Amino acid sequence: MPDPERPEGPGGYDPVGPRPREAVSPTGLGGPMDLALEQAESVEGIEKTGPRGGTGPGRKPRSLWSDAWHQLRRNPVFIISSLMILFLVIISIWPQLIASGDPLQCDLSKSQQGSSPGHPFGYDTQGCDVYTRTVYGARASITVGVCATLGAALLGSLLGGLAGFFGGWGDALLSRVADIFFGIPVVLGGLVFLSVVTSTTVWPVVGFIVLLGWPQIARIGRGSVITAKQNDYVQAARALGAGNGRMMLRHVAPNAVAPVIVVATIALGTYIALEATLSFLGVGLRPPTVSWGIDISNAASQIRNAPHMLLWPAGALSLTVLAFIMLGDAVRDALDPKLR
Repeated sequence: MPDPERPEGPGGYDPVGPRPREAVSPTGLGGPMDLALEQAESVEGIEKTGPRGGTGPGRKPRSLWSDAWHQLRRNPVFIISSLMILFLVIISIWPQLIASGDPLQCDLSKSQQGSSPGHPFGYDTQGCDVYTRTVYGARASITVGVCATLGAALLGSLLGGLAGFFGGWGDALLSRVADIFFGIPVVLGGLVFLSVVTSTTVWPVVGFIVLLGWPQIARIGRGSVITAKQNDYVQAARALGAGNGRMMLRHVAPNAVAPVIVVATIALGTYIALEATLSFLGVGLRPPTVSWGIDISNAASQIRNAPHMLLWPAGALSLTVLAFIMLGDAVRDALDPKLR
């Protein structure tokens, strides 16, 4: 029976449309109504299943980190550099996997000889196997680079983050102190600082690099925190009564740490090169520590007579620095939406 509250037009046509929960069946004539029904079903299916089979309106969007990882997995530069760094880390921890000799065992009778069976890189001036010393030299360089980067990143991001978040006299003081460290020449500072150190371990070199490396990361972290704390979600958290600690850890730090990671990754390769430079000048790592910089320094005077002594440690150093710089560039491209 017709509904008395809903008038019908001529021929039984209902101007209001179908009642709720009534089924609308296609006409089968291929007219506009059938096309509209097909489009409605298609849109409804997308809303339910999502554009790629996920959940529709409740589908969780990808965060910055998941989106960056999604892009990094498809970047050949990231894959190649990661494999190179993984190989270097493995041989720095377990060099005996690919080198069975002793880097400190030398035979003067084989001084400056070329490659031979079992010794593909030849011998140095002291008769030590260049291949074994090149493999074992990765340990000191990787240790210095990783420890110095972690120390500079932690110290710089902590000081820069606090200065950028709170501002005031602390921010001004940090900026002036950083300017003082920026004015110190790195090589000259290393010659002065490390020349009075008698230790043969890697820690004095690590401490010097951290001392001169934290201002750069502090300045990057400070600027990133200042930008992040001005966003609307931080202001909303402050209006809701969130404390400074909660805002720093939950809202500001996760959104300000990306530039610090990029700068630290690129700086790691620079720190390895700096260690080799200081060791070449005789104030960095010292014997009996095995280092690429020490081997390059010993081979520099014999480059005409025995170029193989310089070629292999210098090549290993160059590839290591290149791998970390490539990794840093790939991470920067993935974490910076403006570069996509």
